Amino acid sequence: MEETRPLKLYFIHSLAAGHMIPLCDIATLFVSRGHHVTIISTPSNALTLRKSIPSHPFLLFHTFPFPSEEVGLPDGIENISSVTDADQLVKVMNATTMLQTPIQNFVEENPPDCIVADFLFPWVHDLANNLNIPRLAFNGFSLFTVCALHSSSHSSNSLLSPTLPHSITLNASPPKELAEFLNKYLEMELGSYGLIVNNFAELDGEEYIRYYEKTTGHKAWHLGPASLIPRTPEEKAERGMKSVVSMHECVSWLDSKAENSVVYICFGSLCHFPDKQLYEIACGIEASGHGFIWVVPEKKGKEESKEEEKWMPEGFEERNAEKGMVIRGWAPQLVILNHRAVGAFLSHCGWNSTVEAVSGGVPMITWPVHGEQFYNEKLISEVRGIGVEVGVAEWNSIGFGERQMLVCRDSIERGVRRIMDGGDEAQEVRRRAQEFGKKAREAVGEGGSSHENLTALIHDLTRLRDAKLLS
Repeated sequence: MEETRPLKLYFIHSLAAGHMIPLCDIATLFVSRGHHVTIISTPSNALTLRKSIPSHPFLLFHTFPFPSEEVGLPDGIENISSVTDADQLVKVMNATTMLQTPIQNFVEENPPDCIVADFLFPWVHDLANNLNIPRLAFNGFSLFTVCALHSSSHSSNSLLSPTLPHSITLNASPPKELAEFLNKYLEMELGSYGLIVNNFAELDGEEYIRYYEKTTGHKAWHLGPASLIPRTPEEKAERGMKSVVSMHECVSWLDSKAENSVVYICFGSLCHFPDKQLYEIACGIEASGHGFIWVVPEKKGKEESKEEEKWMPEGFEERNAEKGMVIRGWAPQLVILNHRAVGAFLSHCGWNSTVEAVSGGVPMITWPVHGEQFYNEKLISEVRGIGVEVGVAEWNSIGFGERQMLVCRDSIERGVRRIMDGGDEAQEVRRRAQEFGKKAREAVGEGGSSHENLTALIHDLTRLRDAKLLS
């Protein structure tokens, strides 16, 4: 039998760590099957990505200069995870728009067999149509969340549509502007050949896959969890950005702790809590009496000084020197979540963090902040029963919005204890979390659901390419 010619795919990521990291992980899945992939990026982002994904002769980067000067940004700030204020956030978005023309010109001059692009680039739809090639969309959400968003497309109500497989009420009502923004882009993504999902079918559930395909007429391909692609310990440690603590330091500290005795606390790269909320978190963790690793975003754009940390209770770090580790900046999250000592993850429910916790079999304590995170919370706590809720009832804007409601130390302590104290509820949640962790690893293995989906997708894309050549 004649060997099939490899596919040529272009991946176009958005300028946000939470979107570009999993999309580029997925790109390596195609490479691992012998296909040729070019990741279209900018110099600083490409540098970050190269450190965290395995190198391969079939994986190339094509970079376009980031228009820092034109939009008034310092050199090196090329994605929204690096910005220091709302003004810079707007400038990154403006720069993204300016990259459209050079990317379009490159693709038109060197057409691929398929484009895989973030859904925040709707212009790729016309580009792919004009070249008569399939476009695959990626939005970085779970399919459960996509179903929930589609079903409530004309509502900013916390009660989700009764047509969904489960009856669900969110803990807060989505901001009207967010609902309108997401639904506009989700509608446009339905014009693509299919949706790539960084999840495995067993976590979203067959009931939501059927619901999505029946209500939209669109195909979803579960190819994840992308975080489980084979990589070296160094690549795991460098995934995303340069960690401020060494992997060795983290692992050595965790090695000295008992199994399931440490809570990992991290709210992602786009959440900036006010000092009074950080104070409540510190008091709540300490009162729980459990060990912890707490990732606190560094105060960006200011001189490093202890003045910045007036929020920290007096003597907190000294009292918890043995029991806790505070990391200021980026942490090697994959390494931490896969360590036996970590018994729970207090998280903002960003999808990457969620699917990484599930893959590691780690129960979650959910504290959604913005974006689609309140939907993810319900998949974890109610639909799959692999986490408990802190009880957050305020939906914030991304990044630098002002928060009105504090989550008090008692709620934080109670959430931590529900998982870490080891009662009947905790044991059942942990059992289910570990079961889903096993299913995640099976999904990406030979013959697993995500492995088979990738095989089927590659077959489809090859058939489309060959049919085009014959026509």
